[in-house]
Amino acid sequence: MKFTAQQIAKLLNGIIEGDANVTIDKLSKIEEGEQGSLSFLANPLYTHFIYSTNASLVIVNKNFIPERPVKCTLIRVDSPELAFARLLEMYNQVKLNKTGISKQCSIEESAKIGENIYVGAFAYIGENAVIGNNVKIYPQVYIGDNTTVGDNTIIFAGVKIYSDNKIGKNCIIHSGVVLGSDGFRFAEGADGVSKVAQIGNVVIEDDVEIGANCAIDRATLGSTILHKGVKFDNLIHIAHNVEIGENTYIAAGNVIAGSAKIGKNCMFSGQVGIIGHLNIADGTIIAAQSGISKSISKKGEAYMGSPAFEVSKYRKSYIHFRNLSNLVKRVEDLEKENK
Repeated sequence: MKFTAQQIAKLLNGIIEGDANVTIDKLSKIEEGEQGSLSFLANPLYTHFIYSTNASLVIVNKNFIPERPVKCTLIRVDSPELAFARLLEMYNQVKLNKTGISKQCSIEESAKIGENIYVGAFAYIGENAVIGNNVKIYPQVYIGDNTTVGDNTIIFAGVKIYSDNKIGKNCIIHSGVVLGSDGFRFAEGADGVSKVAQIGNVVIEDDVEIGANCAIDRATLGSTILHKGVKFDNLIHIAHNVEIGENTYIAAGNVIAGSAKIGKNCMFSGQVGIIGHLNIADGTIIAAQSGISKSISKKGEAYMGSPAFEVSKYRKSYIHFRNLSNLVKRVEDLEKENK
């Protein structure tokens, strides 16, 4: 699809400087711009690229003053980054706007299917599943029996959703995700170790996004829950009966053990590990590669280290740790003097 600078400016409520009729059919980074592409300038470190870019159209801040002539057409807006993000979202919506049900998919007769949905080739929808309106189910997705999927949710290729799970509205589930696999729970007895049946489910509330290759286990009893607005990066494991509070963001590589309760508005950096049955307060921030071994009750605190403690104390302790060899030498010298 092609758009003119005039059309883009109208969409973004921007001001054109240059050729209003120039057309674009692709998006690009400013340093990689080519004829027919649209880019943006938000970071001052990239300003020099605007004089050499081959992009036909560049979105800039209203107060941008070029130091020398530019050959591209400019669109001046209040926030170039937000304007470009809006365009990216619109582009994505157009690209992902698939409809229709493939003849190569399999949908059980008892399943209830909403309006205006897309089901790709080799997808399977099980007995008594309920699929809402405007849902997009890409090829090779498996949706088990009695599972519900809310309106406007997108499930990308290769996702596996076991039976009896609940997914809300406006969710995005990326490729490789497994929802509802068994929790890791075994009981020791006289005859050895026996598997404990996992008969609960997974509940994903509205507006949740789950990155690629995450695994979220079903509960032993009850539900493993991701509350509204939770955002997951890739490669995250959530064990049985974990509960994640609203609008919590978790980066790649996190592992949260069984029955842990995570509060609202938390932010976990990459490779955080949390042991089971802990409670983490609302607004907690955890630095990368931290290990949480006890509950956190104070809201809004930042933690670091393994085992983790308050980040301010950790940084002070780390200074001493780095000087440990010098301290040891001083102690050894003092001991020699006292002999």
